[in-house]
Amino acid sequence: MVNLPAPGHRVVVRYLLPTGQATDALGELLSADATTVVVDGKRGVERIPRGAIIAAKQVPPPPVPRLRRAPTD
Repeated sequence: MVNLPAPGHRVVVRYLLPTGQATDALGELLSADATTVVVDGKRGVERIPRGAIIAAKQVPPPPVPRLRRAPTD
């Protein structure tokens, strides 16, 4: 079983789709129990079956967006 941080932390979870293809869920860990891990990311809330998870880890917060400079003529 993959160890996960407490809910509220940012995580990346690699898991297998029903087709056998691997994909990632990146976002805030909302909950994790014996059967399901729930991550809120850019694609919305993803419910991932524990048995489909290949790897998971806590990741740092996203970078702060850079300010765009106005073009100079």
